Amino acid sequence: MDLAVRTLAIAPDLAALARALFEELRTSSHDGVGITRETYAAGETQAMRRIEAIARAAGLGCAWDAAANLRVTLPGTDPALPAASCGSHLDSVPQGGNYDGAAGVIAGLLALLHAARETRRARSLTLFVMRGEESAWYGRPYLGSSALFGVFDPAWLDLPNLRDPSLTLGEAMRREGADTAPIAARTPLIDPASLSHYVELHIEQGPVMVARKVPVGLVSGIRGNHRHPNARATGEAAHSGAVPRWLRRDAVLGAADFAMRLDGTWRTLLERGEDLVMTFGIFTTDPREHAMTRVPGEVRFTLEWRSESEATLDAFGDLARTEAAEIARERGVRIELGPGVRTPPAAMDKRLLALSHRICRDAAMPHEVVASGAGHDAAIFANAGVPSAMVFVRNEHGSHNPHEAMDMDDFLAAAAVLREVLLNGADVLT
Repeated sequence: MDLAVRTLAIAPDLAALARALFEELRTSSHDGVGITRETYAAGETQAMRRIEAIARAAGLGCAWDAAANLRVTLPGTDPALPAASCGSHLDSVPQGGNYDGAAGVIAGLLALLHAARETRRARSLTLFVMRGEESAWYGRPYLGSSALFGVFDPAWLDLPNLRDPSLTLGEAMRREGADTAPIAARTPLIDPASLSHYVELHIEQGPVMVARKVPVGLVSGIRGNHRHPNARATGEAAHSGAVPRWLRRDAVLGAADFAMRLDGTWRTLLERGEDLVMTFGIFTTDPREHAMTRVPGEVRFTLEWRSESEATLDAFGDLARTEAAEIARERGVRIELGPGVRTPPAAMDKRLLALSHRICRDAAMPHEVVASGAGHDAAIFANAGVPSAMVFVRNEHGSHNPHEAMDMDDFLAAAAVLREVLLNGADVLT
């Protein structure tokens, strides 16, 4: 079809439904400060049931899988064709915002409701409303989507709730209707080949689109990360007045030197055109020992770095270890990163990205290609072999806080782009 002649807009009644749903979710999940919908808990389930009710009332098919993910389907005339799919999540961080995750679910619902009004298509459309994308509750993200593709680690079932250690993830899942037996056996809940492609809408969780004044972002890839939650610098504690500089093994200065060296490496890599972000998230001496008159003997810190490139992730890790060895030689301070957790990057499909660009260009919609620094369920789909795309919505004040401020006009514009990629994506993949 000629995308240039298709109106890139959301029907007024569907736009009104979106506004009402956002307000309903806000009201039902507001904790007095922000939005709290805990992973595998009543608030998440209640929000998913509301989406189910609207879908069923519109004649769409609804089913719950063994991980208690919700699937909403508009059947096509040819069930043998792989389904076009979209989705996102409805859980939130504690005291989060109203749009993280929910915007993608509502955009996907609007797309299916729109398509249901047209001539029936050959290809089925599926909206995945996935559980547990946020890691804030059990320390692991992408729980529902990982279960979909059989990459859910059975050990995660024993993870304690970070706010109620008496509750394990497995117990919470079963309480909310999941069947953990096939999940523990790593049994895939869906065949990747049964999906033609996947597209997800999400608010941007950083400041780039606001700064550049573009309402819609087209995601090139989702950064993977290497995380070291238990890193430390070990020197030797000493009296602050009695030990001269040349005899000190100051853990704070050693750790600070390490941070500044890595910051210089980061800057150099950016100048070379590499994609990279780096963060020291926690940086502290032991409060039981630190004092103004004590040269610190140990500093504990966390370190993570993210990139769209696996090669860049590995190279930065090698550089970090080289700098640590140099600091040990020069300062007598040992830098140990400790055990790491790796999440691979995910590249969005270039053909779907080109289609997204053409949709925006033909509609004269301002847009920009951006990398996603945050993780999303789309990474799981992409790494399972499902061609994937993401559409970002401009959003003030970042994310994971109560002050998310997505403009509804921006949302509706991005939702229209998602709809067109969902409906036409398979055509560019064949």
